[in-house]
Amino acid sequence: MKKLSFLILFLMSNLSFAQKAVFPLYPDGITNSQPINNTEKVEMHGKIQIVSNVTVPELLYFPAQKEMTTGTCVIICPGGGYSILAAGHEGTDVAKALNKFGVSAFVLKYRIPNDKAQPNKEIAPLQDAQHAIRIVRKQAKTFGIDANRIGIMGFSAGGHLASTAGTHYLNPVGELADSTNVRPDFMILGYPVISFQSFGHKGSAESLLGKDASAEKLAYYSNEMHVNANTPPTFLMHASDDEGVPVKNSLAFYEALVNNKVPAEMHLYPNGGHGFGMINPTTKDLWMDRVKNWMDSMGWLKKK
Repeated sequence: MKKLSFLILFLMSNLSFAQKAVFPLYPDGITNSQPINNTEKVEMHGKIQIVSNVTVPELLYFPAQKEMTTGTCVIICPGGGYSILAAGHEGTDVAKALNKFGVSAFVLKYRIPNDKAQPNKEIAPLQDAQHAIRIVRKQAKTFGIDANRIGIMGFSAGGHLASTAGTHYLNPVGELADSTNVRPDFMILGYPVISFQSFGHKGSAESLLGKDASAEKLAYYSNEMHVNANTPPTFLMHASDDEGVPVKNSLAFYEALVNNKVPAEMHLYPNGGHGFGMINPTTKDLWMDRVKNWMDSMGWLKKK
């Protein structure tokens, strides 16, 4: 962690507004990994930026302008079915939008589950998400953020990862787990995969757990089953006509939150399908404006 602290200070000293800094998630060596050639690719599929074959996880830091900063930050998990990362419209573009609210952002380039790259591929994405929270919380002063205002945001399978971090925080995974609190302070979930039950997303489940996962394992990662009174406050957004990840995922999670008296807000659109990022082309409504209003109502946009 000392090595990372020095690297953060060096990069921050050379960082100006509207720039990003890239930090290795594991500067002393990637845990839960085995030797494999780095074949990561960044490609454009139309207007969508896709990152594939991620085996070297990183944090991309987008700081809010000093005059605007609220001290709040959000760690963003792009979607992609645990097989790719939609790193642009569900990652860096979102980070820049959050900056306009005075919120700093970190885009998490988490590992794609891979039996050849990780001895235990099942825990690799959660391990990366929890370690990202751990780093940001430990280095909060260096980043100029409040250690008690660290949220996590995810889209599609990234929403599954974010909601897993928000429901399984009492069970830190990996060799670097320590006493650091890895509970996110709030969650923002866009058309998220929540469940690995019948209404969930089979592709995400198979990528993370394999095709022969037990019923017990599928239940463990069905996050609507693990909500309790200490689950972080949550904002949910989904389109009712989503054929990729049925809206029931968000509905089930929202119901569990309400039943446990967890502050929750949900916005549903009749149309939009799946994977549209910040802009639902079927409506003039901007759901990120709703996010801003929600964050403001919860006190996270007040300057400290």
